[in-house]
Amino acid sequence: MNLPALLFTALLVLQAGLVVTGGAVRLTGSGLGCPTWPECTDGSIGPVITQAEDQLHAWIEFGNRLIAWLILILALAALVYIVKKLKSRNDFKRLRLLAILQILGFLGQVVLGGITVLTKLNPISVSAHFVLTLPLIAGALALRHRVLDRPVLQLQPMTRTVTKVVTALSFVVLLLGVVVTGTGPHAGDADAKRYPFNFEAVSILHADSVIALICLAIALYLVVKVSESAEVKKLFGRMILIFLAICLAQGAIGYLQYLTGLPELLVGAHLLGATLVWIHAWRLNLTGRTSEKVKN
Repeated sequence: MNLPALLFTALLVLQAGLVVTGGAVRLTGSGLGCPTWPECTDGSIGPVITQAEDQLHAWIEFGNRLIAWLILILALAALVYIVKKLKSRNDFKRLRLLAILQILGFLGQVVLGGITVLTKLNPISVSAHFVLTLPLIAGALALRHRVLDRPVLQLQPMTRTVTKVVTALSFVVLLLGVVVTGTGPHAGDADAKRYPFNFEAVSILHADSVIALICLAIALYLVVKVSESAEVKKLFGRMILIFLAICLAQGAIGYLQYLTGLPELLVGAHLLGATLVWIHAWRLNLTGRTSEKVKN
């Protein structure tokens, strides 16, 4: 793997990893493992807790914070690479903007992280912390896609429209999942507040949105099969099937965790699945363009 592939893949992986490690913080009750901000404990950036259980929680929370700083380092490296090596490209300004937004996203995550700690894991700030990762993951994927010159396929307008709807609905599905999580038992700390919603009702709403997304993905696949060229049918159709498989697996995990009382391992797998759903939804959005967009 060459340098740009390694750099921009690592940035994407760490942005996605922030979701998974954030889930580990919540699921292990480590949300206040570092009880202060910007320090972890009073007078120290890192954990200095003496009790074994508290120290474990502190290191889990500190590890999540550390990944955010690694993302900043990679985002800065990406910006330097783009400015030094890609200045002659037609899309240089867009690449530079995407890298700058990764850096600004880190600053936003730091602020939201501080608010989350200082408000003792208020569900609104916890949810915002997660939601901000979605455009940052999308931006990291777009950087990788462009820098590595991944293929862009020319789609018919109808296919492109349905693709946009699939991507938008994926975002809505994840937002509803955030509401379910903020209403459920895994708050990150025993004393943290929860959303005052009926857990069963929001869970059903979220499940219905997943079913709608699966149906729409099937519809997109059928549209591609009846209206696109052989190349698009093969490449884009395969991408849709991968996306559909991830959604089906994610739906199965969701139902299983609901029926088994939300065990931590299944909830963690569901968080990973949510990240993969978003990555592949945005990958569909990046890969498929109408002929006018391809020229740009």
